[in-house]
Amino acid sequence: MLRPIMLVEDNPMDVDLTKRAFAKRKLTNPIDVARDGEEALARIAEWDAGKTQPVVILLDLKLPKISGLDVLRALKSHPVYKRIPVVVLTTSKEDADVDTAYSVGANSYIVKPVDFEKFMEVAGQIEMYWGVVNTPSSNYL
Repeated sequence: MLRPIMLVEDNPMDVDLTKRAFAKRKLTNPIDVARDGEEALARIAEWDAGKTQPVVILLDLKLPKISGLDVLRALKSHPVYKRIPVVVLTTSKEDADVDTAYSVGANSYIVKPVDFEKFMEVAGQIEMYWGVVNTPSSNYL
């Protein structure tokens, strides 16, 4: 069974765009969507209970309830789940957001393209790198 890709995104249009981009690329990993920061952090209890951990987390920064940066801080400070790669996928190009995300532990920072074809390229790069090229730690599998 393939491990899911977790998408933490509150904008329904961006959720749909991401799902369509991955489907068009024939990505076979299931997509697990958390629609706000609180829902994303609730996954920790689910993983503790045995639910399969994601292969990668795609995290928006601008989220309701709990910000994406706070979600990132919580994940990267967790003794077990800090190894899950987190790719910030957001509209923010602000230097402060980029710098803070990396200082907190983001594995990558991608500014969401507006154009669907460019988004398809990004989806393909995410799929190729995190699903095929990258070798995760054996402690994480």
